[in-house]
Amino acid sequence: MSNTTVSLRRKIESAGELQSVVRTMKAVAASSVGQYERSVAALTDYYRTVELGLHVCLSRLPPTPAPDSTQIQPKKSAGEVGVIVFGSDQGLVGQFNDVVADYAVNSLASMPRRTEIWAVGGRVHARLLDSGISPKGMFAVPSSVTTISPLVGQILIDYEARLKQVALSELHLFYNHPTAGATYEPITKQILPLDQNWRDRFTALSWPTRTVPDVIGEGTTTLEALVREYLFVSIFQACSESLASENSSRLAAMQRADTNIDNLLEDLNCKFHRLRQGMIDEELFDVVSGFESLSGKK
Repeated sequence: MSNTTVSLRRKIESAGELQSVVRTMKAVAASSVGQYERSVAALTDYYRTVELGLHVCLSRLPPTPAPDSTQIQPKKSAGEVGVIVFGSDQGLVGQFNDVVADYAVNSLASMPRRTEIWAVGGRVHARLLDSGISPKGMFAVPSSVTTISPLVGQILIDYEARLKQVALSELHLFYNHPTAGATYEPITKQILPLDQNWRDRFTALSWPTRTVPDVIGEGTTTLEALVREYLFVSIFQACSESLASENSSRLAAMQRADTNIDNLLEDLNCKFHRLRQGMIDEELFDVVSGFESLSGKK
């Protein structure tokens, strides 16, 4: 009986320590969710500014497709499709990586052309390998908002380098998009090519005021700078939303773990108290039996 109570006490102490770790991770995840959500909100305003700049520049150009001087637009209309899948490097995120990986695999199965895939995160990279897809490369997941920019810059550099070897006609982003209620859903966004459809989408926008601005300097130079900002912001936004979804998933997982540990502690404490009460009752019974035995002899 004594060994059982000692064992239960150790289990209670271990569960309490684990709960402390879970609650710390829950607090970190909650803080990170707010950080990335604010980043996404701030980026939305900047993305709108880039869109309006592209609207002004493209409206002043002749009715031809976007210029090749961006150095990022593929020169060929038909070629392989570039794909970037955003996942996580760390665990304890529930089905986060499985959801985006399965969505990407199902979407890529319907693409008739050959695809070249890059994974952002070791966990989603492994998940893609399990699905029979071998990514061309892997990037580490940013640990904060300040480290997203270097990642986006590296992605664009590697993409431009790959363009010199293979004709990549399109670039698709797959990531988990945060939704209401601390949940997320997998989505895809196509950011290349910069074709006539892309141009029509921006020229169809309207300037928010009656005074339309002028383009300073050469229009092509300004357009090239805005196109680079458009690509940068598009990938930055996808990464930020993926990180917000990842931390939301981790927060939900930690909340479930905290609840399960509470239930486990309640069950262990009940068992411990029952065993201890049983030991006390047994000792009292021995004392009473001994007293009655001695009283009977007298």
